[in-house]
Amino acid sequence: MSSMTHMATPLPAARHSWSWGLPVLMAVLLLGLLSVWLGQNPAHQNLSNTLTAPGPAHWLGTDHLGRDLMARLGEAIRVSLWLALGSAFLAVTLGTLLGLCAAWRRGLTDRLLCLCADGVAAIPGLLWVLLVAALAPGQKWALYSGLVLTAWVEFFRLVRSQALATLAGDGVQAGRLLGFGAPYLLRWYVLPPMVGDLLRLWSYAIANAVLAVAALGFVGVGLRPPTAELGLMMTEALPYYDAAPWLLAAPVVVLVLVVSALQSATRQALKDSV
Repeated sequence: MSSMTHMATPLPAARHSWSWGLPVLMAVLLLGLLSVWLGQNPAHQNLSNTLTAPGPAHWLGTDHLGRDLMARLGEAIRVSLWLALGSAFLAVTLGTLLGLCAAWRRGLTDRLLCLCADGVAAIPGLLWVLLVAALAPGQKWALYSGLVLTAWVEFFRLVRSQALATLAGDGVQAGRLLGFGAPYLLRWYVLPPMVGDLLRLWSYAIANAVLAVAALGFVGVGLRPPTAELGLMMTEALPYYDAAPWLLAAPVVVLVLVVSALQSATRQALKDSV
């Protein structure tokens, strides 16, 4: 009887979280990198070999100018993701700095920054990107500027709201009484609790930037030929979707996979943090 009462209870099973988003995203990135060696020159034209179906010579076929589709798809992945990663990084940096400034200074500075953020958010984000990119069509700095202009607001609002709550806490008040300055308090008290939320919001900003870059290329305001970009590749493939459906299928599938993978990885991170 005593042995039964002292029987060890089974330990709870370890929680294993898995998301298909990260492996798929890594596979797409690997395709973008390996295409530099496996594919051909993405700008090389061969008019005697146009609209070739996928085969050993061209793994994903060729386009209407005889360019290797795998090489162009790899370049499009690299260009789109670098634009998205760079703009999202600049947006999180700008939004975090302005959010901390508004929460720390309060008063007129806070009101002006909030008014600026509300003004930017009042206009749809894609329209902002279109307006800025139209000033210098085909220039990467214009795309960066438009994407950052639309993305910093979300980071600003998140950082400001959390920083206001943290700055009102006992720890920060005690640090101020002890004579610690703003850099120390912001570094050790305010920023650490919001790092996880900033990373998750950053991944959503990357997905939105990928879609925005593709949309700009699709309407002809983004990057210009012969640069390969997912939206631009879709526009070039539309007249040939019946004779060569692989031209349109390749960039569409990659775009869907990248955005879905980013969102899946972010949702899994949110579940694990609960």
